[in-house]
Amino acid sequence: MVLGSEGTLGVISECWLRLQKRPVFRATAGVTFANWASGCDAVRQIAQAKLWPANLRILDPVEAAASAGLGGDSALLIIGFESADVPQGENVRAAVAIARDCGGSIDDDAIVVDDGDGKPTGRAGAVGAWRNAFIGVNAGLTAGIGLLSDTFETAITWDRWPAFDADVRQRVGAALDDAVAGGRLSCRFTHVYPDGPAPYYSFSGVVPVGAEEERWRAVKDAATAAVVAAGGTVTHHHAVGRLHRPGWEKQRPALFGDLWRATKRSVDPNGIMNPGVLVDP
Repeated sequence: MVLGSEGTLGVISECWLRLQKRPVFRATAGVTFANWASGCDAVRQIAQAKLWPANLRILDPVEAAASAGLGGDSALLIIGFESADVPQGENVRAAVAIARDCGGSIDDDAIVVDDGDGKPTGRAGAVGAWRNAFIGVNAGLTAGIGLLSDTFETAITWDRWPAFDADVRQRVGAALDDAVAGGRLSCRFTHVYPDGPAPYYSFSGVVPVGAEEERWRAVKDAATAAVVAAGGTVTHHHAVGRLHRPGWEKQRPALFGDLWRATKRSVDPNGIMNPGVLVDP
């Protein structure tokens, strides 16, 4: 219970850290797909093959065009392996073989393997372009100048994924059309598990100066409602906090809420630890 308490039940006063050796063996591949569904199926199969890549991230055609330099009609699957002890060429080639069986395309010489000699991986082509775009994020840079840009993330099981994605895109797309001019909605996977993906949606558009917060709230609320209605988690790695609390309260059992409030009253009777997060003070 403490692990998911988001600072409402206590503070960390001491911790143990596990140190890992820096990887020296790396391998990277960027596989393109003519359609989003085939790429997502490749991700599922690679995840369920238990190859355990360090990076398994797919960008839909909109995201791949905006951040990786593709033409807007192809999804991009980025596959990366790394280890401090074991060469990774065999693993990346196994993953690429699965992706190719699902309709993915990549030239053999585009599979980059570092067998410990320091050869750069993941720095060139579409994979490198995505890396540079991702690292170069400047959150809040456009605030207050009539540009709206934000994200929302969730998790869902594989059996529900295609219908979930279609539903979320329809609902959030409609809200985006009402709120902004030139709206753009895209998706990528930030985390992948054998049981399902963690989709990360991005939305943006032009709004009247001064109306940024109002329009953002409309889209964000629509996104939360769409995710919850379609059966996804209200959040994934961004936590619940105050922003996602209304959706979280619809998903957690009522008895769990009662237990949480009782625990909160016991360990924090004055309500000074993260008031308003998860439960009322």
